[in-house]
Amino acid sequence: MDVLVPFAASRPKTRLAGVLGPDERAAFAAEMRRDVCSAVESAGASPTVLSTDPIESEWPVVVDDRPLTEAVNDRLEPPLAVVMADLALATPEALSRLLGTEGDVVLAPGLGGGTNALAVRTPGFRVDYHGASIADHRRIAADVGTATMVDSFRLAVDVDEADDLAEVLLHGEGRAARWLRDAGIELETTGGRVTVSRSTPR
Repeated sequence: MDVLVPFAASRPKTRLAGVLGPDERAAFAAEMRRDVCSAVESAGASPTVLSTDPIESEWPVVVDDRPLTEAVNDRLEPPLAVVMADLALATPEALSRLLGTEGDVVLAPGLGGGTNALAVRTPGFRVDYHGASIADHRRIAADVGTATMVDSFRLAVDVDEADDLAEVLLHGEGRAARWLRDAGIELETTGGRVTVSRSTPR
């Protein structure tokens, strides 16, 4: 199955500004994208990066600077999957489960109400990434066929906030986790919660 990997190339991951500088955020986002594309490929699928700007990539890239919903819908010809580029915990096994699950529309929810990955096998489905998109996608899928949910921790964690970096350090197995360690990002337990701190200055 072909897989679109949406990637915001301009000013990526601004909510990590308290931990990483602009160049670092761009480098870290690129490593997450490489991890996701590599996992997609190892799962037996063919990734194409859907980027807001031209980038260098080991995988095919199409450039579209429109909002995510419009850019994906313009290319949504089933069978097709969409896997976000910031799923730093994604593994070939988790993606194989997504791609191998039967159903007209297979959805992998993200924490907080988003949709981190989906696979579409029926015409008529369109994405809507605004707001609590997982609820909208269940409804849209039910209108055109069946909606099947995949419960996966590794596909549920998308990296947006500084606290998400702790999950990458705890559970990541790829380039993104190594990049964080090399940058001096470390786990820290504060008030019973695990977060991150930095051992080296920016």
